[in-house]
Amino acid sequence: KNTRLLNFQTWGVPTRSPIRGHRVPLNLVRDARPTAVNLMFAIDKMIQIGSAEPDFSGARLSVIASELMNREVEMCASMSKFGAALIKDGDGILTHCNTGALAVPGMGTALGVIREAWKQGKKIHVYVDETRPLLQGGRLTTYELKREGIPYTLICDNMAAVLMKQGKIQRVLVGADRIALNGDFANKIGTYSVAILSKYHNVPFHGVAPLSTVDFNCESGQDIPIEQRSPFEVLGASGSFGKIRWAPEDSHTFNPAFDVTPVDLVESLILDTGIYETEKLKTGCLRGLKKG
Repeated sequence: KNTRLLNFQTWGVPTRSPIRGHRVPLNLVRDARPTAVNLMFAIDKMIQIGSAEPDFSGARLSVIASELMNREVEMCASMSKFGAALIKDGDGILTHCNTGALAVPGMGTALGVIREAWKQGKKIHVYVDETRPLLQGGRLTTYELKREGIPYTLICDNMAAVLMKQGKIQRVLVGADRIALNGDFANKIGTYSVAILSKYHNVPFHGVAPLSTVDFNCESGQDIPIEQRSPFEVLGASGSFGKIRWAPEDSHTFNPAFDVTPVDLVESLILDTGIYETEKLKTGCLRGLKKG
């Protein structure tokens, strides 16, 4: 872990700011989300790993941040076009969690593909997993789809199999929080279940993510750490309405934020650099995408 300290004074923080002069160990920021690799990627860029003389001036950090943002927007647009080429007119598409503009810069990853297909005039219908326990699908994805005018149906996570059996889902598009070199990938909890259902019902299942999600130091899904979250997210719910608990307070809970989908269940990974099918992923093709 890189424990380089940043002095907020070098960031041009106003003199009266309570954080001016404080030093923050970057490993605390990196460890805040141990599964998702994009945060770590961005931090390494900001602290200029590999540079003999890193420049932490406000001006330089602003430039790096802008470059990161612009690159992410470009990658979203690129992967969206690659993915949209797979979508057929009339397709029913299942998605999980939120992968749109509320989650990433630009038009999104999996939701970006959906947006692009709709923009191309393809008449699609999106089935949105509510995504327990935090309901990112129900709260966020539905909001984005409604704003775009894209037809959708909100479902509970345990309803996907019925829709697949009825032939209403032709393709599954999900995001990814960390991709291993063998093609295994971590995503929001419940993704693995959807992948298994897709395999059984012969529905193509795709992970969609930028190149910055590939962890070139991670050989397989077994090497991906999984974040564990608060028991209360399973015991009840909280929001603008306050807090409500529906289970006994002393109930034992299991609440991983992510699960890992093995490459054998994946039709392809859609990156900004192209589409990589299962057999190609098994040959280690992702290794060749590493830059510098």
